[in-house]
Amino acid sequence: MTRMAWLGAILLTGHALPAAAQYASGPTFTVEASSDERRRGLSWSDGDPVVRATASVPVADGLSLDGAATSLWGSPRHGGADAVVDLGANYAKQLGGFRLTGEGRYHLFPGASHQGYGEVGAIAGFAIGPASIDLAARYAPRQSAIGGDNLYLSAGGAFAIPGTPLTLSSHVGRSSGDVRDPLVARRLRPGGGYWDYGVAIDWYRGRWSAGVRYADTDIDAPDSLHAGATLVSRVGFSF
Repeated sequence: MTRMAWLGAILLTGHALPAAAQYASGPTFTVEASSDERRRGLSWSDGDPVVRATASVPVADGLSLDGAATSLWGSPRHGGADAVVDLGANYAKQLGGFRLTGEGRYHLFPGASHQGYGEVGAIAGFAIGPASIDLAARYAPRQSAIGGDNLYLSAGGAFAIPGTPLTLSSHVGRSSGDVRDPLVARRLRPGGGYWDYGVAIDWYRGRWSAGVRYADTDIDAPDSLHAGATLVSRVGFSF
């Protein structure tokens, strides 16, 4: 598939985001502790626990600015970075039963040099009662910090169990892209293109939340360090 075809796919699909965050009437802030910082099946914190703070501020109808800071404690995956700071904007539009969202994001890595990179993405979601389905795509254009470009396509679903504070969810994703520097490209795609998948159960009660997630990939050794099956637990508080 050509590069233009991939860009077309980005306009039609997206990455799942909580609907509450997209349509919040005011600023939201969350502080969370997690047993690992696992993204797309890969540990960004070398398997160590992390602390995360996030904020989302609506600035216009459907448009919000958001940011997150997560401790990484000298992550070897990201050049010894002590943290990752994610800065971005989201625009969401409801069209009948469909929710479409576009986003742009830049990832900064304090404590490391020449590690930052940006990506764009889009979301196509549909809700049926307590269930929702999301298709997603995120694309990082060619950048020296990631050794080429990177495309992530995913599909996910969630189901809020009626009468309980529990939500079940699952996802599957595929990472691929062109490689210009194989050593650097291993940062986001060890072993080349790969699949990741997971299931989770989350508990929500007022401002508190907690959850447990199973995450895994199809990456084989010797590239499987912090990319294999794991359970990640978290607890958070929003205000």
